Amino acid sequence: MSAPEDMAPTTPPAQRPLIAVTMGDPAGIGAEVTVKALADPEIRALGRFIIYGLNEAIEYAADRAGINPYWFRLPQDTVTRIESGVLVADFEEFGVYDPAVHHPTSEGGTASMRFLDAAIRAARDGPVEAIVTAPICKESWQLAGYRYPGHTDKLGHVFKTRRIAMMFVAGRLRVALASIHEPLFELRNSFTIGRVFTPIDLMAEAMRRWFGIAHPRIAVCGLNPHAGENGLFGDEEQRIIRPAITMAREQGWFVEGPFPADTLFWKASRGTWDGVVAMYHDQGLIPVKLLAFDSSCQTTLGLPIIRTSVDHGTAFDIAGQNQANCESMKSAIRLACHMALRRRECPDVPDEPEDVQTDDDCSEPYPLPDDADAD
Repeated sequence: MSAPEDMAPTTPPAQRPLIAVTMGDPAGIGAEVTVKALADPEIRALGRFIIYGLNEAIEYAADRAGINPYWFRLPQDTVTRIESGVLVADFEEFGVYDPAVHHPTSEGGTASMRFLDAAIRAARDGPVEAIVTAPICKESWQLAGYRYPGHTDKLGHVFKTRRIAMMFVAGRLRVALASIHEPLFELRNSFTIGRVFTPIDLMAEAMRRWFGIAHPRIAVCGLNPHAGENGLFGDEEQRIIRPAITMAREQGWFVEGPFPADTLFWKASRGTWDGVVAMYHDQGLIPVKLLAFDSSCQTTLGLPIIRTSVDHGTAFDIAGQNQANCESMKSAIRLACHMALRRRECPDVPDEPEDVQTDDDCSEPYPLPDDADAD
């Protein structure tokens, strides 16, 4: 994913966007992909960065990779902003970092949630312009008592945002999902017109706002084989997907479909459309991973803040071995910097709610919205 022209490193350091990077689960590869990505001078030149995490984990990853320190450290409760470079906001209260632990733990869940909450506060209160998240472990969050299936649900709940969707970027291919971590046999119980309309609407607006495409072209996948074949293989296309497309067209968006997914992605990867809306996780993620396994990234649509993320998990099996590929983190950082600069130019975003919830209340159970996505 090449950097757009408005991300050129000729911007004076103090005017570059301020980006928060959360380290994710300390037992995973978050520290490694973060330190490797920001070791690239081209990436560092795109912005100013605050890494919310454990300095000891960052140092260990850098040492294993043969990377000389390029950051400075401050205790996390003293960090406000930086004028240039990379700062590690160190959560030293978590004690000694153990590089031998590479599995889900309640301590890892608590730490990664604290990193995220600190970044959310910094983005909500002003100085941070975007958040880039390294992978968390959902099981670690559960062990720590948090009821969020992933980052997306946490962010949606914090900002009280019901209309939310994930969009993946793999070169020319951009894919938003109508559902994510939901068993296929259960999808029929929550598959509604609104569930399909929301990612179409949010993706079209994202194409216009963040990618500068004045009249985005969106294609929509069918749910069934051959997009239902006019009802022979299921009627969800007629009952749900077509009405959602009609609603999007009434909003002024250029939308086509539903199309059979087996041919749609081949055409989309060649630029026929600006974005694709897939109906379920694997339908959208298989082509993304096939085309850009190491370098794809994702962003959350519908939030009042900018959030991008790597497109992979904690990879406990290779953590601590200096084997992690940092290209997805680089892509996520590039996209976050690009979106932050676009936001400066076009600041017409929804007002952020005043009753944002973090810290103590984030372990409380809560009812997931009917159309909530997870990551």
